[in-house]
Amino acid sequence: MGILYLVATPIGNLEDITLRALRVLREVSLVAAEDTRTARHLLAHFGIARPVTSYFEHNKLSKLATILRALEQGDVAVISEAGIPGLSDPGYELVRAVLARGYRVVPLPGANAALTALVASGLPTDQFVYLGFLPRQSGARRALLQSLVNEPRTLIAYEAPHRLERTLEDVAEILGDRVICVARELTKMYEEFFRGTVAEARAYFREHTPRGEFTLVIAGAPAFDRKTRDVWDDARVRAAVRALMATGVARTQAVKQVAQQAGRERREVYRLAMTSAPEAEDAA
Repeated sequence: MGILYLVATPIGNLEDITLRALRVLREVSLVAAEDTRTARHLLAHFGIARPVTSYFEHNKLSKLATILRALEQGDVAVISEAGIPGLSDPGYELVRAVLARGYRVVPLPGANAALTALVASGLPTDQFVYLGFLPRQSGARRALLQSLVNEPRTLIAYEAPHRLERTLEDVAEILGDRVICVARELTKMYEEFFRGTVAEARAYFREHTPRGEFTLVIAGAPAFDRKTRDVWDDARVRAAVRALMATGVARTQAVKQVAQQAGRERREVYRLAMTSAPEAEDAA
């Protein structure tokens, strides 16, 4: 019975591949790759000749049968374009299907952009929240950030260069001028770490056009200060719920998020969300 190997590959520098990964790639009967061109370049670089099939976001379900049949004959390795497969990349559905058929799933650890950026950021590493790729749409992105206003753990997210400036603007407006590390092109020739405040990062990338792949490491919320609770009067609570709902967030979820941020009871926030502000009633 075949084994499904989840093989981590370099995120930039090819020297970061492990000896175990090279051995497994040489021994499997099939390599399922998110990007077949990148996979063939990697295999060729190390002198490995193995059959390669595509396995990416838009064919991950239709390719399940192909990979399951291959496991009947031998071992299969799954690799993403870079890093650990299944982490912000296709793989979850395949792992579930393979386990359901009774096959072994063996992960091979290796390079990962989020952890690489985190340990070099200078921010706390003992606890963190991994957000993956931030939403492309501004409303969804802002709603996600809003839900993290009071999150004390370090935040890690991926972002595309053409959205970096807008995302930093959203972070500044919603999370405030926190400490941030913006990591670019990790392990590659032009690797760069910007460390400073969000305001400083915005100023820097206005002067330096964002290029490459970015990982953001953002400081968590400061320790809860009871004085901040006083700012969340009824009007602010109503406005925050309306703002979230305007982005498509369901009322119950919006109420839950605002209750957490304001430090108020969920039932109280729901009541406020369902009633009009006094000034609105007077105007009517």
